[in-house]
Formats: sequence, structure tokens, C-alpha cells
Amino acid sequence: MERRSQRLRAHLQKLRQMPITDFNEVFARWIEMAKDFGKPKRKRLFTPPRTFWLFLSQALIKDTSCRETVRRFLAWLGMEEGKTASPNTAAYCKARARLTQRCIEKINRRAVQKAQREFSEDDVWYGRTVKVIDGSSVSMPDTPQNHQAYPQSSRQKTGCGFPIMRIVAIFNLHTGLMLAMAKGALRTSEDKLFRRLWSSLARGDVALADRKLCSYAHFFLLAKRGVDCVMRNHQRRTVGLSLIKRLSKNDRLIEWHKSKVYPTWPTKRQWDAVPDRMNVREITVTITAPGFRSKRIIVVTTLTDPKTFPAYAFAELYFKRWKAELYLRDIKITMGMDILSCKTPEMVEKELWMHIIAYNLVRALMLEVAKTNGVSCERISFKGTVDTVRQWGSVLAQPHLDHKRRRHLYELMLRYLAEDPVPHRPNRREPRALKRRPKQYPSLTKPRAVFKEIPHRKKYKKA
Repeated sequence: MERRSQRLRAHLQKLRQMPITDFNEVFARWIEMAKDFGKPKRKRLFTPPRTFWLFLSQALIKDTSCRETVRRFLAWLGMEEGKTASPNTAAYCKARARLTQRCIEKINRRAVQKAQREFSEDDVWYGRTVKVIDGSSVSMPDTPQNHQAYPQSSRQKTGCGFPIMRIVAIFNLHTGLMLAMAKGALRTSEDKLFRRLWSSLARGDVALADRKLCSYAHFFLLAKRGVDCVMRNHQRRTVGLSLIKRLSKNDRLIEWHKSKVYPTWPTKRQWDAVPDRMNVREITVTITAPGFRSKRIIVVTTLTDPKTFPAYAFAELYFKRWKAELYLRDIKITMGMDILSCKTPEMVEKELWMHIIAYNLVRALMLEVAKTNGVSCERISFKGTVDTVRQWGSVLAQPHLDHKRRRHLYELMLRYLAEDPVPHRPNRREPRALKRRPKQYPSLTKPRAVFKEIPHRKKYKKA
């Protein structure tokens, strides 16, 4: 009788230790709840660690509402302790609001640093770390608070659009981890947001970006910080340069001349400190792969040594800049960050960072798969990894599993991910076009309260 009671107590203890979501056991090694949240000061139903994991599950499971999340929590609470609670979502939404922005960003920073320390062996290009920069935008619900913080596009009529946030992110080119992110309203330029991220560029890094960020001031000021640039030459830079030396057929050393009209963002004193001339290297790259809009591009860089950095290396490097577009597609489309769901700017920012944390955790898992199974991380599907985590998370969270059995299942999950690689399709054509046609409904050209719907409006042609 006593042994039976001991087994029952041990089983109840395992139930109490059962994770609140299916993702704790998968990502627990990257997140340390004790350091980030400490001991709760008050006895709440939604403690900070519980709220964080539930919030993270909403980012990992696309289109998950707060109601569905609370229902999942109530099922867990009834199985763990046999308790009941109100199905109202107000308590959970207030708990999400209590999570501080500083704490969420700190969790992401620690997870990224830990992943970079563990998977930084092949994280170099000719001995340098390459960080790729790209911008995008996300939309959010049409509420007065969101409109005030992130106004809609001026091209849309009032009441017919949605608030839009512009973001600029820095990714590690080789690992795909998002290292930093800056946000602003749609009217905020990508140049301005990019300058906010300069503290994330360390001495010796290589900044890889498109021609929108290619400017005289950026090249000089980043070089002063010890950061070299590799960017596509801006299409309007046709004057203010002179040839110094031709290194090869498509490789030459040129001299940029400082414009007499200085940009708006530096002060007059800062602009006067910039020298009148600067040496850069110009490499002409011809791309014959189908699917690209430009077949001949010009790449400029501050890496002027042709022996250490041959010309063909820059062609290969700039070709990989497209990875940033794929990284943004993974986080926006696959994980659903394209359209955020929170009603206030403060919660929108927290939701944005929770998606970034979820994205970096999935990337860390992909890097672990690549390292333990000897495969390239580029051949591992991001969407397949997210789907695998959703299905295997519930298996790894079973309370009856001991540490050895759980570790075996975890390694089995990694092996299955490695055995299902993405097909190698070099130079595959992927046009930005929609095959499935939208519904034949009229467009909302006026605010909803005054809009009058005309049936079959799309079927009539204008005279």
C-alpha cells in the first residue's frame, strides 16, 4: 500500500512538472526562465514564465487567437492540478501586457548569443563575419492607437488602409539568425533605421546590403568603425568619381568625390569631418540565371585588396544577399508576422519581438540539426522545421518520459529533419506573382461606414 502511494505521489509530481506548452522541451536549452524572470512576487494563475511560453506558442502556431491559447491552458491546468478557471481571456491579455519589453528583448539577445557561440565555427567569409541588412514592413489592426503611432500610407484614402510599420533587420548571413531590428513609421526611411543598428556591427564585420543603403557617408562612417561594406552601386551615382587603377577586366579601383550638398541626417560639423575623396573598389557582375531583373550589376566595396579578396568572391557573396529576402519571408509568411493582431502599439511591439524570438529559436534548432548530422543548414526546410516542432513538441512534453528517453526522442527528431532535405535547385525561377486569383469583390475605396456596395461591380467595364 505504501509503495502504491509512493508511485502515485511520484506520478503527481511529474504531472506538476509537465510543461505548459509543447515547446518547452524543444527550446528550453536556449531560454533560462530563472535568469530572465526570477521568482514570482505574487501568486498568479498566469505567472511571467507561463505567459511567456503561451505568448511564444501564439507566434509559433500561425493564426492562434488568445481564446484558443486560454482554452489550451485550461486543459493543461485541469490535467495538472484538477483546477478550473474562467475561460475569459482578460486575465491572459493583462498578463501579456505585464511582460516588459526590456525583458523580452533580453531573452532574444541571450538566445542569439548562445546560438552564435555554439555554431560560429563556419560563420566566416574569408575570415570575416558577414551581416546582411534588409528592410520590410508589417501591418496591424485598424485601431486609433495604432494609426496614431504608425499612420497608413498617404496613397490610400482615409479609413481604407491599415497602420503600417517599417522595419530594418540585420541577419547573420551564414546562420540566418536575426541579430537586431529597428522599427519606425512608414514615413521613416530605411537609411535612418539602418543607422540605429550600427551598434550591432562589430569591428571586422562585413555589411552586405542592396543599393538603397549605398552612400558616401555610410561607407566612410562604417569604415571608421572598422566595418567594411559590400553593396550594389546606387543607380544615380554616375558622376563624382574617377578611375585610379584597373585591376582586371571587370574589377577596378576608383575614387569617390564627396558631394557639395550634404545629406540631411549628419550635422554640418560631422559632414565637414568627412574627407573629400574616398577609395572604393568597383566590380561588375554579370548574372545569367533566369528570374533576376538585372543581368548586369555593379558591386562596390571598401575591401580593396584583390589578392585577399578576389573579384569572383564578391559575385558569389552578393548573389547570397537574396537570403535576407528568404529570411524575411520565413518570419513574415511562414510564421505569420506579416499581419500582427494586437490592438495597441505597445502590444504590437511585444508581439513583433515574440515572433523574432520564435524565428531565432527555430533557426537555432536548424543549426543544431546541421551540426549533429553533418548536413548544410541551407538544405533544411524552415517550414518543415516549424511543422516538426509543432508535432514533436507534444511527444517530448510527456510527463512519463525520463531524461534518457526524452533525449533519445529529441535526437530522433533532429535526424528526421536532416533526412528530409530541401531539393537542390540552383538558379530556380521564383517570380513574385500570384497564381490563385482573388475573389471578384469590389475594392473598399471609402470608409466602411459610408461605403455603398454595388453588386457585380467588377463585371461592368467603363465606357
